[in-house]
Amino acid sequence: MAELKTKETTASVAEFLNAIPDEQRRKDCKAIAGLMRKATGKSPKMWGTSIVGFGKYRYQGRSQGGEWFVMGLSPRSANLTLYLLAGPKNNAALLKKLGKHSLGGSCLYIKRLADVDTKALQQLIEWAADARLLGMVDTATTPAKTRSARRA
Repeated sequence: MAELKTKETTASVAEFLNAIPDEQRRKDCKAIAGLMRKATGKSPKMWGTSIVGFGKYRYQGRSQGGEWFVMGLSPRSANLTLYLLAGPKNNAALLKKLGKHSLGGSCLYIKRLADVDTKALQQLIEWAADARLLGMVDTATTPAKTRSARRA
């Protein structure tokens, strides 16, 4: 299996967010990043060239392990992509309240913050950041459980 290309970098999150050309999209990303920071209690880090990630955990895949962020955000061209490893589809009640969105795997896609109920979004982010729900811990403090252990 090939090594993951998306890894934590030392690039500046502030520079990345400030470079988003559209003013409203930039404000939306900063607001969502603030919600994620508050929910995880972790400072944002760049992952690759276009993902702002929060927290970190080590996982063990079928042939190799690696590190990934607990939750993240990327201002993709079509949507704001929120990476929520708990799987947003697993919380249908909050998704029903959320408003205009779409899902794909562990990702939540929204066009703009104004399209969603920000209180429901905040609750969804807090729910996804709950370490007990995820069955993960930060690799900076303790060895993390593997994905297979989370399913047990």
